[in-house]
Amino acid sequence: MTVQDAYEVQAFQLQEHLAAGRILAGRKVGLTSQAMQAQLGVDSPDFGFFFEDMVYPDGAHIPSDKFISPKVEPEFGFLLEQTLQGPGVTYQQALDAVGAVYPAIEIIDSRIADWNIRLVDTVADNASCGAIALGLAPLDIAAGQLKQIECTLRIDGHPVESGTGQAVMGDPILALVWLANVLGEQGVALEAGQLVLPGSFTKALPVVSDSSATADFGELGSLTIHFI
Repeated sequence: MTVQDAYEVQAFQLQEHLAAGRILAGRKVGLTSQAMQAQLGVDSPDFGFFFEDMVYPDGAHIPSDKFISPKVEPEFGFLLEQTLQGPGVTYQQALDAVGAVYPAIEIIDSRIADWNIRLVDTVADNASCGAIALGLAPLDIAAGQLKQIECTLRIDGHPVESGTGQAVMGDPILALVWLANVLGEQGVALEAGQLVLPGSFTKALPVVSDSSATADFGELGSLTIHFI
């Protein structure tokens, strides 16, 4: 199986879900940090999609049995106010398209036993996207400042991992540029009003029932979800 084969599997799934009436909420870029690439043994980013019924708010109580082997990642959530249509999207165009930056957590999950995956496995499995949690209010930061922002992942209130925006491809906006141009080659645009998660600050950590996960951005704010 090639990576192109895997993306064709993913695209088929997307069309099946849309035909069934699910509403596309946005896209995610995965495997953008060295920590995540090392953790999963891959060497390039990937992307997937998520629907409105996969998005949870701050404070949500999420049934853990909705997932197989869930892990959490602290991220930014970009709300686009302008459509990005690649190829040829520039850094400045991507920067200008971000209307607001929210605290976010991605719940990743895998159908592959023990997370023993290759790049083609995660791509065909919708980039291992299980669900998204998004803060209720945007972070008070400009999109051009994202590299310096620090986030700590807390499990049950205890700090377990931390990183800065620079961990995401050197600059989270570069992940947005990459996604817009890769999708653009397929004739697909990132639409105004959609959400984009550019990738994790840290490696992913497993969660179980009766645990909580927090993306802590310090004085800028935080986002917490609970697994039940």
